[in-house]
Amino acid sequence: MKTIISFCILYAFAASSAGACDLCGCYTPQLQTDNVSTLTEPTAVMHGGGSGLYGAIGEQFTHFGTVMVDGREVANPTGQHEESSITQIVAGYSFNRWLSVQVNVPLIYRSFKRPEGFAIDQGTESGLGDVSVLAKAVLFHKEALFARKESFSNDGKPSLQANYEPDLTVSALLLAGVKFPTGDSSRLKEEFNELDIAGAPPSGIHGHDLTLGTGSFDGIFGGQASLRYKNLFFEADVQFTLRGDGLYSYSFANDLTWSGGPGYYFIRRRDSVFGLQFVVSGEHKDTDRFQGRPAVDTGITSIFLGPRIVASIGRFSGEVGVDIPISIDNTALQVVPDYRIRAGLSVRF
Repeated sequence: MKTIISFCILYAFAASSAGACDLCGCYTPQLQTDNVSTLTEPTAVMHGGGSGLYGAIGEQFTHFGTVMVDGREVANPTGQHEESSITQIVAGYSFNRWLSVQVNVPLIYRSFKRPEGFAIDQGTESGLGDVSVLAKAVLFHKEALFARKESFSNDGKPSLQANYEPDLTVSALLLAGVKFPTGDSSRLKEEFNELDIAGAPPSGIHGHDLTLGTGSFDGIFGGQASLRYKNLFFEADVQFTLRGDGLYSYSFANDLTWSGGPGYYFIRRRDSVFGLQFVVSGEHKDTDRFQGRPAVDTGITSIFLGPRIVASIGRFSGEVGVDIPISIDNTALQVVPDYRIRAGLSVRF
């Protein structure tokens, strides 16, 4: 295992980046999908290196097309919808096996169609989102070998540097960071001008859905855990976003996202890995606040289910996953996700 830091997983987000908020979560690239050590020195896993630069690009595409009121699906006569693409460019540095820092730069593109009174409003919104800086630290790593295999030197004698592959690995890490208000939040000004017109179809897409940034400095806190026994593995993560006060009298609510699930490595070699994971993910977010009062159409609790494929060849690692909502409980009228597609590619230099 080249570095324990490489246990970081995409969620949407990353990891986990789940739910209707569509601004939450930071992509933490999985620099090597295998959780296995294949070393020539047993103590190297605890005392080896692991420093260096890494880069990644992550993509999350979400289609919002179902209208729900207080957790119940209702008709969508105007066909209102939103399609959101968030591309995160990541640059990071691992100082050693236990600590790394990365910068996430999101590029956002959104297209939408919504009723505006008795008319239809269609358009796009694109640009830089809110940049984040994250630190990741390994808290715990343990591995066990149940059947040691010795290698032999050219003269037929057992080698002191025996190759081994742990049968069991367990790891946990923490992450913390800051999100900066670099994204354009001018769409939030729409909240001042929203009017309900009698007889007109209501819109479920508002300024807080289209904004590129929250207009606030936010704290990001989370943890990730990984367990593997031979080719079976289980990975999980959780992320909490503590929101600050935003611009234009609008403040987003704190957000909790989580994900996890079992998987199996069909290929698990020193230089290549291929596996499949079944992931359950979700989000809970309370209602935002506008001018000191709750924005009633912003709260949501959602659960998603879907497959995730992971692969690694040499210095390159990639993954792709699909999330389908199986439970959504929202407040008031909102346009909620129909599906989400996530992908990522990372490289260690």
